[in-house]
Amino acid sequence: MGQKLAIKLTANCERNLEDIERFLTEADAPQAYDALLDDLLGTVIPNLERFPDMGGQFLPRTPRSVETTNARDSLGAKLLVLTSEAAALRQYILADYLLLYTQIGGILYLLAIRHHRQISFDFESHWGSASSMP
Repeated sequence: MGQKLAIKLTANCERNLEDIERFLTEADAPQAYDALLDDLLGTVIPNLERFPDMGGQFLPRTPRSVETTNARDSLGAKLLVLTSEAAALRQYILADYLLLYTQIGGILYLLAIRHHRQISFDFESHWGSASSMP
């Protein structure tokens, strides 16, 4: 059997975990965050250390919107700066979460994690309160 890979969390993944904790706390489900950490530390990370290709390839997925196509293309371009391997970006689906990761050299980077119910829109911070809208 091969040597275990080093696993590193990116700053983005750490921010995502903080967002998930806040999201679950606001939903009165802080125990779900503890369960996520248990799964990550007890199952996901050990599995990825031994079997880094176990997650499916992410970029070949067929996008269903122009926005998704553009985001996927941008992500692919950023990834090509780090590695020439087109299949480097992988997804690991666990329960209610999607984890994106990549292996570069002997290091596996956890790039992003999201709960499937998290919304990516925060209109108030973008446009201010509705009363200030034209």
